[in-house]
Order: sequence, then C-alpha cells, then structure tokens
Amino acid sequence: MKDELDCKYSQTFESLELNIKDYMEEYKYNRYQWTLKKMAPIEYRDHLLSA
Repeated sequence: MKDELDCKYSQTFESLELNIKDYMEEYKYNRYQWTLKKMAPIEYRDHLLSA
C-alpha cells in the first residue's frame, strides 16, 4: 500500500487518514480481479456467502 498511495501531499493527520480510508474503500469495493471471477473482493465474498 505504501507504494500505491502518495502521502507526501497530506498536510495534516486528518488528511492522511482520509486518503488512507479512500484508498482502502477503493481497494475493497472497486478493485476487480481475474482470479475472483472478475469481481471485487467484497462482491466475491457476498457471492460465496449467498451460495
């Protein structure tokens, strides 16, 4: 994560925290993977739980 998230522009701790939260949300909900049937991790988890 430290290589993918550019934190040098964060002036305050709150700004840094917001950037990290935004990155984590993007990572969990919008990052599609070929190995997960082209679903985001959360979508794949929900798919498995509904089966």
